Amino acid sequence: MLVKKGKNLIRGLGCVLIVVLTGCSLTPSSSKDNVTKSPAGAVAPVEISFWNPFGGGEGEFVERIVQGFNNSQKAIFVKQLRLESNEYYVKLSTALSSGKGPDVAVAHVDRMSPFVKAKQIMPLDDLAKEIGFDFKDVEESNVQSVSYYSKPYALPLDTHFHMMYYNKAILKQADLLNEDETPKLGEATPEGFIRMLQQIQSKVPNVQPLAVNTPYFQEPFLNMYYEAGGDLLDSSLTKAAIHNDKALRVLKFYQQLYAGKLADVNDKTPWDSFHNGKAALWFGGVWEAGYHLGEASLPVGIMALPALFGSSAQWGSSHTLVIPSYVTKEKQLAAMTFMAYFSKVGSMVWGQAGHVPTNRAVVQSKEYQQLPYRKLFIAAQHNVKFAPQTDKYATIFTTLSEDLQSIVMGGLDPDEGLALLEKKMNSILAN
Repeated sequence: MLVKKGKNLIRGLGCVLIVVLTGCSLTPSSSKDNVTKSPAGAVAPVEISFWNPFGGGEGEFVERIVQGFNNSQKAIFVKQLRLESNEYYVKLSTALSSGKGPDVAVAHVDRMSPFVKAKQIMPLDDLAKEIGFDFKDVEESNVQSVSYYSKPYALPLDTHFHMMYYNKAILKQADLLNEDETPKLGEATPEGFIRMLQQIQSKVPNVQPLAVNTPYFQEPFLNMYYEAGGDLLDSSLTKAAIHNDKALRVLKFYQQLYAGKLADVNDKTPWDSFHNGKAALWFGGVWEAGYHLGEASLPVGIMALPALFGSSAQWGSSHTLVIPSYVTKEKQLAAMTFMAYFSKVGSMVWGQAGHVPTNRAVVQSKEYQQLPYRKLFIAAQHNVKFAPQTDKYATIFTTLSEDLQSIVMGGLDPDEGLALLEKKMNSILAN
């Protein structure tokens, strides 16, 4: 009886996915055994809980996706719980450890490794086959980033990274705007970029030439460090590789910007400084596109980060969906069906938030590519370098962030600071 019910469950939820994507209808024979009935005799849906940390504009897009899924069929109901981003991973880790929590959850790709190592989330290859979802529909580099032991442990939703936003009015005043309203960048080297910033400083003295994300300095650092060909860890993932000439050169570049007043080291909200016309350039996330480009009154353009250190590689991450290992088979299939909907249908909505969807059909669609600047986003996406797959990454990233602050804000000598950072990272890796 259990075997028969399991087969009917797979068949029923598989058809739910077909309903969602192609408009076929569920028949009584395909769904009668995999759902319960209320006292009044009505069919009750399988209810799954969905945890995520999305607030603000991102939260509104996710709400639309969840509502769209729930309205598209009657066999599964997704109940969303949004947690504050600063406490999200603490609560998710506790839930996974205790075996009580969500049936499906968001996890950044660089936070997955500890969950995989502890066997707290499950591989998705078999579930995907059971409901008819093909991981080949997802960008290959993203699938590789969530794969362990040759199996995908998450469904990647997007890639997010940084672009260079620029204020056209300020650049025009500085005689640095081409006729097609793109920046005159000059020589693509740190020295050439500094000369351009100095020209802005000279001709438009009341603004920052470049707003640097000093409060989260690890991101602008990693962008340029990865451009320079740097790595956080060696190829074995057991030793730190941060104390080197590449990292030192990048740190000295930013120190030169601060010392020359080309960027304000004390700016606590550089994203707002740029948005309010107080900075000419800003290395900001694609998720900020709606904020900076959504107002016709703001003369803002966007382009890929300039390749100042020899390549176009850059920091980036990805939101993924995972299923905890404690989830029952019935809810596993329901969760996987919702995840497939998010990838195939919801990605078009999610793409409007600025993130680049990983679903190939969505990214290649005319509807997506007609959104402003999306062709630039797609091209830049292929330059993203994901975090190394180590369960120590979260601790390493926190240490990296704190020690970089000590260098740029605390006045610690860069070479000494990098040596100390590498020692701390090796201690974390050895523990």
